[in-house]
Amino acid sequence: MKAFLFTCMFTPWLATASAGWFNQDSQLIPGSLPDKELNRYYSDNLKSRRARRELPPDDGPISEGADTSDLPTCLLCVCLTGSVYCEEVSPDMTAVPTLPKETAYLYARFNKIKKIGNKDFADIVTLKRIDLTGNLISEIEDGAFSKLTALEELSLAENRLVKLPMLPAKVTVFNANHNLLKTKGVKANAFKKMTKLTSLFLADNQLEAVPQIPETVRILHLQNNNITDVNRDTFCKSNSTYYLRLSLSEVRMDGNPVLLSKYPDSFTCMKVLPVGRYR
Repeated sequence: MKAFLFTCMFTPWLATASAGWFNQDSQLIPGSLPDKELNRYYSDNLKSRRARRELPPDDGPISEGADTSDLPTCLLCVCLTGSVYCEEVSPDMTAVPTLPKETAYLYARFNKIKKIGNKDFADIVTLKRIDLTGNLISEIEDGAFSKLTALEELSLAENRLVKLPMLPAKVTVFNANHNLLKTKGVKANAFKKMTKLTSLFLADNQLEAVPQIPETVRILHLQNNNITDVNRDTFCKSNSTYYLRLSLSEVRMDGNPVLLSKYPDSFTCMKVLPVGRYR
């Protein structure tokens, strides 16, 4: 009964929450939740989760060190219609939880998830947004997201990834800031088929070169990597003096070894210069 009442109270709020998306720091930005409402959500739901954990389930209390995979997801998390919130779960959540089949939005931030397998999201084709920021993910199987044809926003920021898996073509916002990515861990065509991608965040990694960037990208963050050079094909096209890349309106390359002033011809097609070191 308490769970039913809790769901009824928060269902109207879901309509507002479903419009948001991630920025480069994996926070929801304007268009999702007003700041006051977002703060109230975290405050109220953390209290509600603590209160629920104080009540023993039918089979007895949750013990320290218990395996969360044996517990119902909606006992550990906050489940609303179409949304699952599993943030800072206690006891530790070390794997992607089993989700209700109608789940469209998953927020599983700041847990201890270590791996994403091919079966974790295989049956949840309704997913539109996944936020796994702040886990311990070091491995993602290549087919882990292959069936998520509706996925639009994906955040894997603040994990331990050394390579990227194949990503769904319809993703518009992808965030892999603060990982351990090197150029060899990002396939040359990793983003090539992502024809709807508008925001790409790869800051604070170990990339030595700029990956191939789709024409649709408007915001590109590559700051604090190990990029040492760029060329005329990095952003423009060396075989075309008339090519313009007007969609790319923000490029951050500060915190890299590259001296951008050495490559003036590399930015002639752009309407803005990359942010970075010029002297």
